[in-house]
Amino acid sequence: MNYELQKDNLAERLLELAAKCGAEAAEVYQARSQSQPVFFEANRLKQLESAQTEGTALRLWRDGRPGLAVAYGSVAPEALVGSALALSELNEPEPIELGSHSQTIYPNVGQPIAVEHLIDWGKEAIAQIRDAFPEVMVSAEWDCEMETTRLVNSLGLDCHYTDTTLSCYLSAEWVRGDDFLSVSDGQTQRDRLQPEEVVRQILQRLAWAKANVAPSTGRIPVLFTSKAADMLWGTVQAALNGKRVSEKASPWAERLGQSVMAKALTIYQDPEAGPFSCPFDDEGTPTQHRVFVQNGVLQNFYCDRATGRQLGTATTGNGFRPGLGSYPTPGLFNLLIEPGTKSLSDLINLLDDGLIVDQMLGGGGSISGDFSINIDLGYRVKNGRAIGRVKDTMVAGNIYSALKQLVALGSDADWNGSCYTPSLILEGLSVTGRG
Repeated sequence: MNYELQKDNLAERLLELAAKCGAEAAEVYQARSQSQPVFFEANRLKQLESAQTEGTALRLWRDGRPGLAVAYGSVAPEALVGSALALSELNEPEPIELGSHSQTIYPNVGQPIAVEHLIDWGKEAIAQIRDAFPEVMVSAEWDCEMETTRLVNSLGLDCHYTDTTLSCYLSAEWVRGDDFLSVSDGQTQRDRLQPEEVVRQILQRLAWAKANVAPSTGRIPVLFTSKAADMLWGTVQAALNGKRVSEKASPWAERLGQSVMAKALTIYQDPEAGPFSCPFDDEGTPTQHRVFVQNGVLQNFYCDRATGRQLGTATTGNGFRPGLGSYPTPGLFNLLIEPGTKSLSDLINLLDDGLIVDQMLGGGGSISGDFSINIDLGYRVKNGRAIGRVKDTMVAGNIYSALKQLVALGSDADWNGSCYTPSLILEGLSVTGRG
C-alpha cells in the first residue's frame, strides 16, 4: 500500500505546481487507512464493515507566508495549490521549517488478519465471559487497520511507511436490579492479539464487583491499575512538552537536572517499542529513543522544529499533526513507564485499607496537576484483599505531589492507548464518598 502513494505521483505534481506558482518551499503529507471492524452487540455478531480513508495536506510558503490546504479522497492539484496560496496571503511570514535530502523506505510493520479470525476471537471471548457470568451482556469491537503515511517536500525529503495494527475492545454490562455495572477493557497489538488476557482482566473485575461496599475515605493509599494510570501520565506529558516549556506554562520549565518525582520512576519514549512504534515524525525527522525522567530526575523535554529553535535546541523528532489540517506541534508517539517488580496481586496485598481505581469518569488533571475525578469502577481493599465495588466515590489531589509519594510500582505494564504503564500505588490523595 505504501508504494501506491508513490505510484500516483500526486505529491510530485503538487510540489511542481506550487513551485510554478511562486512558492519557495512546499511539502505534501499523505495518509491512507483501511480498516475492517467487526462489531458484537448483546453477545452476538452485529455487523461487519470495511472503511477506507485518504487525505492529502499541502503546506507551502510564498514570500515567507505559510499556507495549508487539505483534501480528502480524490484531489484536484490546481485547486489544492490555489487554496494553499490564498490562505498564505492571510498569514504573517515565518521561518520555513522543513527537513531535507533524505529518501528513506521504512519496512512495513505488522501483519493483517482475516476478518474470519477476528470473528472467531470475538465469539470465543464472549463465550468465556458468559460461561463465568451468564447474566452479563457483552459488546465488542475487533479491528485490523492498515495505515500508510508519506511525507515529501521540495528540499528532497521523501519518507513513508505502512503500519498494520490489531485491536479489540470488550464491554461487559451487568444489571442487578437498579444497580448497573459496566466493565471494559481492550488491547492493541501487532500480528496477534491475546483475547484471553482481556477476558481474564474483565472476569477479575466482575468477581471483585459481586458486592457493593462503602468506601474508606480520607487520605488513604490509592492503587491505580495500568488502565487507570494513564490519567496521571497525561499531565506528565503536558509538563514535558517543549511548547509548554517555551511558554513558561510547564511547572518543570526550570527543573532540568532536578528531582521531580519518586526515584523508582523512569519515563521514556522508544521508536521501536510496541504497537505505537514510529520511524519518523510528521516533519520527516527520524524519531529518537529519549529518556525524559531517569530515576525521578528530569532529563529532557520533547520538541518539534519550531519549538526546538525557540528553546535553542534541535528538534527531538516529536513534531506531529493533531489532525491532517493542523501544523506540526510537539507530540509523543509513545510513552513508556519502566515497570517495577510487584504483580497486581502483590500491590493489593500491600494495602491494609485502600482503594483500587480502574475506570474513571471525565478527564484527568490540567497542566497544574490538580485533579478531581469520579470513579466509574473502583474497589475497596481491606487487609490486602479486594472486598467489593465502591460507588459515588471521588479522588482528588495533585498529580505532581502524588508522584513524589509513590508507594510501589507494579510489574504488570500494559498499553493503554499509546502509553505503556504499570499499576502503581500513590499516597497523598483525598478520597470522598457516600456510605
